[in-house]
Amino acid sequence: MDYFVHKTSIVDDNVKIGAGTKIWHFSHIQSGAVVGSGCSLGQNVNISNNVTIGDGVRVQNNVSIYEGVSIEDHVFCGPSCVFTNDLTPRARYPKNHKYLKTIIRHDATLGANCTIVCGHEVGHHATIAAGAVVTSDVPPYALYAGVPAKQTGWVCECGQVLEKEHDGKFFCLDCGSVYFISQGNLYLKSETV
Repeated sequence: MDYFVHKTSIVDDNVKIGAGTKIWHFSHIQSGAVVGSGCSLGQNVNISNNVTIGDGVRVQNNVSIYEGVSIEDHVFCGPSCVFTNDLTPRARYPKNHKYLKTIIRHDATLGANCTIVCGHEVGHHATIAAGAVVTSDVPPYALYAGVPAKQTGWVCECGQVLEKEHDGKFFCLDCGSVYFISQGNLYLKSETV
């Protein structure tokens, strides 16, 4: 076994876990789940049946990732962030594995206590603020905050909120990357100013 599972955690049969992944206290990885290499799953994390998680993903404490959710490489899931998979749940009428798909693209950040309502996609390098409730698709590099979440800015690949220049370009104060907008989408222009 080339990954770590704390003795208080449960890993069901028919689970794939990549090398170097660490699964901490009181977590449960359910049958059919795939967890990539180099991941960290914090305390009290539940990965449901048939969920796919990419490489280098960080899932903080108290997060449940339900069937229908797919998480790509290097995503950060903050403490107690919430995923749903059913817009019309009823205890009496289960959906029998017919869940809406939710995709979290690579390098996205989901802040503490945010909620991702099912059936949406969070774009690569996007950031969802703590406590936000996402009810629509989120473009790549977008910063979303509020209830319901709305775009409040753009973020750099390094995670810093971008500053806007007078010529319409956006730049990062931390790493110096420069971005531009074309047809409503943000693109990296260069990696230094």
